[in-house]
Amino acid sequence: MSHIRIKALGVHHPSHSLDNEYYVRHFDERGKDIRRFMEHMGRKQRYIIDDPNENGLTMGIAAAQKALEQAGMTGRDVDMIVFSTQVPESLFPMNALFVHQAIGARHDVAVMDSNANCAGMTVAVDQASRSMMSNPDVRTALIIGSDYNSLISDPADEITYANYGDAACAAILERTEEDTGFIDSLYYTDPINIDKILYPARGLAATLQRNAPGKFIQWLPFDANMALPPTFELLERIIKKNGLTPQDVRAYCLSQFSLANVLKIQDHLELENDQMIYVGDRYGYTGTSSPFIALYEGIESGRIRRGDYVLFWTIGAGYQLVAMLFKY
Repeated sequence: MSHIRIKALGVHHPSHSLDNEYYVRHFDERGKDIRRFMEHMGRKQRYIIDDPNENGLTMGIAAAQKALEQAGMTGRDVDMIVFSTQVPESLFPMNALFVHQAIGARHDVAVMDSNANCAGMTVAVDQASRSMMSNPDVRTALIIGSDYNSLISDPADEITYANYGDAACAAILERTEEDTGFIDSLYYTDPINIDKILYPARGLAATLQRNAPGKFIQWLPFDANMALPPTFELLERIIKKNGLTPQDVRAYCLSQFSLANVLKIQDHLELENDQMIYVGDRYGYTGTSSPFIALYEGIESGRIRRGDYVLFWTIGAGYQLVAMLFKY
């Protein structure tokens, strides 16, 4: 039986970084104290694009090239390319086509862009893995997650402006006969907050036709804790369904949006500190790529090794939850 494993990863981020003090001063000048908010979210620094020649596409291409180099592959070895982003540099043509050109991929390669907001790269890896399992002609896939978040972050809103960072991650999936790789995924979708995180705020048609405000993400107040009970149930279900206990999972690569949420999940599942991979203090919140940047850093630090069970979890605006189980 064929399995789909993660062969290699690559990460790219801007060289420019900003620490909390920059944002504290920024909001102090506007009469808003964000110090407790920064502590709650677990931020210390984040990488921010300051080069006019850099964007979400260039970051994605750089991450893809690093992943190929790590795998000892060239673009000619790739059978599928998926570019996950919620801040696409181009709608026509798709970003994945630019990646195809940059890496010199073959003509018989399927390429596509995808968007499931912050759940995007996790969903893309899930769907690509399942597609590869049913299509023997696709032996390798390049999945890229890249968001130029600071481009659309509102300088008047700490939730986006002070919280987000810019980065990209690329994963190479590979068919193998070894008992490893993708195991399972589960979803939970409830559009109860569909009107709370909006971009463009009034929709594309109103923005283009009637000059409605639309430069920045509009983030309206809502109770984010409502996603935790279904999150707990989702994680418990995927673990039990696959004959494991929470302690059997070596690493939890979760959404890096909020350290507080990571700690609540840790407490609920009674997990050890070394099972939780948190990198949001260094990267900020990178959106679609965040669980996979956590995976990358977990591997680089030696906390995740081949044969370990890894559980991904993340959330997309509106909202949708996804949990995905791998044997790395």
